[in-house]
Amino acid sequence: LAQAALDQADQAAPRALPAAWPKFQCRADVQQEHAMGKVHGSLARAGKVKNQTPKVAKAEKKKVLTGRAKKRFVYNRRFVSVVKGGPKRGPNSNMK
Repeated sequence: LAQAALDQADQAAPRALPAAWPKFQCRADVQQEHAMGKVHGSLARAGKVKNQTPKVAKAEKKKVLTGRAKKRFVYNRRFVSVVKGGPKRGPNSNMK
């Protein structure tokens, strides 16, 4: 008889919290409000854009100056070959 009473209590609706207890929202509660979708996509699509882009060969470039030669190049560019008059231009300007 006691076992039957316990089984009936288990089948009844779950007990609600007393009204005096504060309702805290935990991280799981907040996440359940949003759609539970995937965030970053599947790994089957990884590298898709890189594999689609055409391969372009690297262009040959002039050797980069180092040491004394670089200091000489920078000095000549900043102080020797400066055009007097006219607006000042930045180092990356393409204006002639």
